[in-house]
Amino acid sequence: MVNPTQPPVSLADFDLIVSNDEMPVGDVPGGNATDVVAGLAARVGELTEQLEDELVAFRRDVHAHPELSRKEVRTTQAVADRLRAAGLEPRLLPIGSGLVCDIGPDHGPDGEGRVGLRADLDALPLQETSGVEFASTQPGVAHACGHDVHTTVVLGAGLVLARLHEEGRLRRGVRLFFQPAEEVFPGGAEDIINRTSELDGVDRIAALHCDPKFDVGHVGTRIGPITSASDSVIVTITSPGGHTSRPHLTGDVVFALGQVITQTPAVLGRRLDPRSGVNLTWGAVQAGSTPNAIPSTGVLKGTLRCLDVRAWEKAGEIVREAVEQVVAPYQVNVSVTVTHGVPPVENQTEATCDLEDAVRDAVGPDAVQLTEQSMGGEDFAWYLRKVPGTMARLGVRTPGGRTYDLHQGDLVVDERAIGVGVRTLAQFAVR
Repeated sequence: MVNPTQPPVSLADFDLIVSNDEMPVGDVPGGNATDVVAGLAARVGELTEQLEDELVAFRRDVHAHPELSRKEVRTTQAVADRLRAAGLEPRLLPIGSGLVCDIGPDHGPDGEGRVGLRADLDALPLQETSGVEFASTQPGVAHACGHDVHTTVVLGAGLVLARLHEEGRLRRGVRLFFQPAEEVFPGGAEDIINRTSELDGVDRIAALHCDPKFDVGHVGTRIGPITSASDSVIVTITSPGGHTSRPHLTGDVVFALGQVITQTPAVLGRRLDPRSGVNLTWGAVQAGSTPNAIPSTGVLKGTLRCLDVRAWEKAGEIVREAVEQVVAPYQVNVSVTVTHGVPPVENQTEATCDLEDAVRDAVGPDAVQLTEQSMGGEDFAWYLRKVPGTMARLGVRTPGGRTYDLHQGDLVVDERAIGVGVRTLAQFAVR
């Protein structure tokens, strides 16, 4: 296993990434489209390798200084400083953290808009237990979802694309999105879309997300939904309360909560198409403090997830109806709050196929793998409600090494994935 405390392994020595030594560097004068793509892929690889040590150091610095959602001030400043050093002009978002940055022309030769590349900046409220020498210096805060890698990859892709633009090889413009607050509801994607005009002029967008189930050197793709919708559900039940010896004289809050816990998921299973993958799971219940008193208030909290966007649009109302009908016989009052989190990320066919081609060009012919649909939520879905695009899974597992899990404090990623991600997104933008 790669020791993340040691200097990074050069991509030139990485046998999972196909060497481009025999490819012509740059566009081939008078060459056909295949030659041009090969030349761009070679140049992308060359520029990525030149940046590799710097990008790994940048990622380690961000990892050591994680910041929670909407507090990503230091991380935003570090990204902005590096982009300005490359001659670019990043624009800080008015929401307090995060930025966008344009590279190249507003429109391509055929009127195409910009290509968007998106990263997320925030960390999680978790204690890091990885043991790496660049571990979090902030108690109770850690980059346990790989956002430090996402940020570094989009930064690296931007630096590569800026060089290509200087060389006259960037056919259409690119907009980099460094988004805050992916880990909370409502998230930073909604801030960008609803409170700024930064998505204007973008007609295609892509993102990568770390996946410790894939070996480094591979990228997982999927056409259609790749994540789940995710909403929060809070049920509050009240009554006058009373003595447990006389439940018939009051509304039994605890009993009613129990009925909601068991019956509401069953109702969903009969009201929505089972192929939509609807799942309601309760994560917290609070009611009472003593065994011989019926409490006056009880609260139930859970998450509602749907694999299909059409089911997601109906599921919240069905939950409300089901809860109200389940508790109706028990003389209690009930309120149900369903807060929309994110819809499923639905990858567009053409953009996904183009990303797959970019991976094959820049990483290798066998680097693309089919990924399963996840029950997790991702606010990149909001961009795809406005602009066609795709999200893919970036393999971060060391071949033959341990399979870690996201949102766990011991997560360790193979840093060679940074170069793979940079090549992938840069090649997607220039194809």
